[in-house]
Amino acid sequence: MPILSLVGYTNAGKSTLLNALTNSDVLAANQLFATLDTSSRRLRLPRDQEVLVTDTIGFIHNLPKELIGAFKSTLEELQDADLLLHVIDASDPGCEEKLAAVEKLLDQIGLKDTPILHVFNKNDRADEIHLANLCRRYEGVSVSGIDPDSLTPLIEKASDWLCKIRRPAGEAEIERAAI
Repeated sequence: MPILSLVGYTNAGKSTLLNALTNSDVLAANQLFATLDTSSRRLRLPRDQEVLVTDTIGFIHNLPKELIGAFKSTLEELQDADLLLHVIDASDPGCEEKLAAVEKLLDQIGLKDTPILHVFNKNDRADEIHLANLCRRYEGVSVSGIDPDSLTPLIEKASDWLCKIRRPAGEAEIERAAI
């Protein structure tokens, strides 16, 4: 089953987004490090694709020592991801610096080849022009984790990405038989 991992700076809205996508009720709070353990839930995408969506601990510069263990387990889980959904708080004036910090860390831990879909969250609190520029520059999608109606473009784009990077097992078998 394909795995979509929610990654991003702490307090970007990853758990809220997981809840909205999967009708779950994992703890989502407006505080740093509300998520200290990974959570996974199933989601059915268009084209009858079933995926596992994994919520991870938020990234941060200079991680406190008491959080290193939780962070390491998150990093291990990311190795299995088929697609990283990089959740960015679009209402944060420093969102691009945090975006760069997260992607630098992803690169350092060997995930530079894992596809990333930029998800600009909290669009209900962001400047519309700035948000449109971010989405265009990073080929991302704009959502609000508290507005399920805003999630359709994310779901469609994730489904499209998975179709590109994963072929159904039957397709590969048919191709081998034709050779």
